[in-house]
Amino acid sequence: MRRGLTVLAALPLLALAACGYGSNAENDPAPQKVAAGAKKIDGLDSVKIGYFGNLTHATALVGVQKGFFQKSLGATRAKYQVFNAGPSEIEALNSGAVDIGWIGPSPAINGYTKSEGKSLRIIGGSASGGVKLVVNPAKIKSLKDVKGKKIATPQLGNTQDVAFLNWIAEQGWKVDADSGKGDVSVVRTDNKVTPDAFKSGSVDGAWVPEPTASKLVAEGGEVLLDESSLWPDKKFVITNIIVSQTFLKEHPKAVEAVLRASVETNKWINAHPDEAKAAANKQLETDSGKALPADVLDPAWKSIQIIDDPLAATLDTEARHAVKAGLLKDPKLDGIYDLTLLNKVLKDEGESTVDAAGLGVE
Repeated sequence: MRRGLTVLAALPLLALAACGYGSNAENDPAPQKVAAGAKKIDGLDSVKIGYFGNLTHATALVGVQKGFFQKSLGATRAKYQVFNAGPSEIEALNSGAVDIGWIGPSPAINGYTKSEGKSLRIIGGSASGGVKLVVNPAKIKSLKDVKGKKIATPQLGNTQDVAFLNWIAEQGWKVDADSGKGDVSVVRTDNKVTPDAFKSGSVDGAWVPEPTASKLVAEGGEVLLDESSLWPDKKFVITNIIVSQTFLKEHPKAVEAVLRASVETNKWINAHPDEAKAAANKQLETDSGKALPADVLDPAWKSIQIIDDPLAATLDTEARHAVKAGLLKDPKLDGIYDLTLLNKVLKDEGESTVDAAGLGVE
């Protein structure tokens, strides 16, 4: 598994957003005041942070809204960009337009492998879960009824697409990964339009992340399967923290400051779930111009676990699923993680350290 990488060139594989629901990339949507007397870190004027306008990026949403990142960075200003898709965030990281970002596992894998291990490192975790198979109950009453139906996923080769293709294979059904044709029709549909496609009947269900899953439920859909039920301890990575290797090497103190803010934010979220949910929704409104209604926000929020652990073993498994589906060939993920600074922060906070599952830097 962890030897020699070649991504199949014919497909836009694993470069796509883990979530893909949110606003367009936007410069500094939440400029914040710097505390009086604060000092710059590493002499930096700013640190550029990227994230998606998704609930699965709750750490970033709440950290921005409540000012945790700016507080930790002192007089070094936190600047933000909001993205819709993984490829654009990876491009921004590679160009230096973003230094650190919250992103899904598939674009992180692709960004790392396409650069032959030179572009980024995963330096922390952020969220687990929040992915469901939601179906039209009039057409699909059991898992076996999925056969022969039209099921949406966000994009070819994205995190949910890979998971659904793997689940299909485990049922003994056959689907061509590229075309989506076979025993199940896999329809690649942007998360923003999937609810309308579901409502019109052009798809019978969808394997999608939150809040799209809860939007479908609000349209009369029923949750047939929660992906977390398929994983050990019901945990699997949905959002990572990545950093440019150049920025990590040149500004480790700034990276540590962002990680410290992330750990503090996660602790606050888990201690104040209702306040955190409101803060995340307020930031979503700031970023996209529209807050989520309660019938979507509440169930979506409950299905997402906010964590510091990047759940490295599950990323390895997700890569294996992509290989099984024919979307990756011989991926080399050795060194994709550098959890040194995260574990330093966790030790300082009296928390348990986390493991890179054999995929850390040597």
